[in-house]
Amino acid sequence: MAAEDTSVSGVSGRYATALFELARDQKVVDEVKADLEKFEALLNESADLKRLVRSPVFAADAQSRALSAVLAKAGIAGISANFLKVLTANRRLFAVTDVIRAYRALVAKFKGEAMADVTVAEALSDKNLDALKVALKSVTGKDVALNVKVDPSIIGGLVVKLGSRMIDSSLRTKLNSIKHAMKEAG
Repeated sequence: MAAEDTSVSGVSGRYATALFELARDQKVVDEVKADLEKFEALLNESADLKRLVRSPVFAADAQSRALSAVLAKAGIAGISANFLKVLTANRRLFAVTDVIRAYRALVAKFKGEAMADVTVAEALSDKNLDALKVALKSVTGKDVALNVKVDPSIIGGLVVKLGSRMIDSSLRTKLNSIKHAMKEAG
């Protein structure tokens, strides 16, 4: 099932598929997703953790000890913690964000949801996230799982990628259009 999905290919896809199948068999798909999202939030908040995850300079055992401490403090245990430790032992922790994205896609497919990548200039409130989900559901006819990324460089608005469709209503794109139109007119 998952091997046919182009969004879960490569190393990250193989790891995500293995984790998903294990979580599905043990009926903890949502718990694992929540743990991975908690880890991703920690990663986004901490430059030190990001450096630990991405840098090849750290020895595997040092990386493993540091990760174990982070997981214990964050309350991430069970399959999720073991999986992150396996990624570390296999020297693949640098791919964890891609693995999390692929896992989300597998969960969405499993639940019959569509997956949308959304880029915003600043974090959206729960009310705005719900409104976006409702709007996207009216377009797709399916529940939509959101993968939200904050990128201040888009200045304002949002960019939504849903399957092969992309809607770019970012202020940066609109300003660039105006700039090009003014160059052509002048």
